[in-house]
Amino acid sequence: MITIRPAKERGHAHHGWLDTYHSFSFADYHDPEHMGFSVLRVLNDDRVEAGGGFPPHGHRDMEIVTYVLDGALQHRDDMGNGSVIRPGMVQRMSAGTGVVHSEFNASPGDPVHLIQIWILPRQRGQAPSYEEKPVPAADAATGMSLVASPDGRDGSVTIHQDASLYVARLDAGATARLQLAPGRKAYVHAAIGDVTLNDVTLGDGDGARLVDEAELRLASKTGAEVLVFDLP
Repeated sequence: MITIRPAKERGHAHHGWLDTYHSFSFADYHDPEHMGFSVLRVLNDDRVEAGGGFPPHGHRDMEIVTYVLDGALQHRDDMGNGSVIRPGMVQRMSAGTGVVHSEFNASPGDPVHLIQIWILPRQRGQAPSYEEKPVPAADAATGMSLVASPDGRDGSVTIHQDASLYVARLDAGATARLQLAPGRKAYVHAAIGDVTLNDVTLGDGDGARLVDEAELRLASKTGAEVLVFDLP
């Protein structure tokens, strides 16, 4: 079964420097029908203007994955990490017992477009940690890149949960597919462009929950960038 989460029905806030859409309840947006899906708790589609950003703030007991679609994001935290994340990179921060970090647009003139993801950890109270890696090349069999996984395989970052995140960067006419093990769920987010998911069309910003599906198939006529979560 596939359930669509239309982009236009997401939570939305505009703070001048930040234009953000929430697929699940977050901050001042609360919808009891959309509190997350499986262990996926937050999926925010953020556009931050030049000079804008999130000043130092704290997190606990959350796996935070940041994926930049366009522009550059400056990250600093109290573990001593500081870097600029650009398209082609993926960042993972395990908040664990507590971490303070900041995120700012690293460009003096251009906006940054990013997806920020929160995944509930398998276990609370772990030591905070940080990791960033290049997005691996797409697997020839699936057409997708594995960017986050429980075991850090195939060049992915390691998240402390039985969940995996794939990215499909589809040229016009390209396809991708992923087999889902029995009992697994999936969430698909069309980050950029239009894509066909099995027999359903998703537009830019649309999402979809998959339950009791053995396989997901993606295709795009015009090109697209799609996030795919394999979830317990």
